[in-house]
Amino acid sequence: MLYWLMKWVFIGPLLKTLWPTKVVGAENIPETGGAILAGNHLAVADSFFMPLRVKRKVTFPAKSEYFTEPGFKGLLKKWFFTGVGQFPIDRSGGNAAQAALDTAIRLVKDGHLLGIYPEGTRSPDGRLYKGKTGVARIALESRGVVIPVAVIGTDKVNPIGSRMWWPRRLEVRFGKPLDFSRYEGLAGDRFIERSITDEIMYALMELSGQEYVDIYAAKAKELLAAEAAGVKPAVPAQARGLDADRVPETKAG
Repeated sequence: MLYWLMKWVFIGPLLKTLWPTKVVGAENIPETGGAILAGNHLAVADSFFMPLRVKRKVTFPAKSEYFTEPGFKGLLKKWFFTGVGQFPIDRSGGNAAQAALDTAIRLVKDGHLLGIYPEGTRSPDGRLYKGKTGVARIALESRGVVIPVAVIGTDKVNPIGSRMWWPRRLEVRFGKPLDFSRYEGLAGDRFIERSITDEIMYALMELSGQEYVDIYAAKAKELLAAEAAGVKPAVPAQARGLDADRVPETKAG
């Protein structure tokens, strides 16, 4: 109930009025059944403007800190995120990461729309970064189609580090559904999961027009921070395994 009140009464009308948005490809979202909305991630605002343009409820995984902060402010956050249908994930890896994957798979199997950011965190510079394979694992085990979603302009509305939202015209583009049923039974195969993830990222690159960078966004942030500090570290090989490559994508990072 709180989700629909926020969308149609408290927040949605204001967002639609102040940030006019062009929507392309909304017909690509199935009216019923489970599916995965895999989006680019430029700003926290993505998680507001994209679901606003989808008739059905979209459920995002959200970082566990939103649900565990102490005090009255923490209680309000937990109430808000729980009420709008988000579920917490622990990004520390291992069993916590697997539990989050299992929850995401169950949601899609049960017929829900799952929102995911394959990059795992916001782009630090507006470019599109390498996707984590959690999205592929969810698609394979849930048998849900993947719909690439590109939100354009939110990095200007809500720049990283800014608490203000600035008026800009936005665009939300929903791509054609990607069906990976040809890989049925191959969940857990790292090469297959990487191939599926790369196909999703290629579709996002074409849809968004962003430049693609073949490293993880989290590593790009580390490199940018090191450069700002006057350090020039070598770019290490990307970490592999469940902890690094399959941790589900969060609502905001």
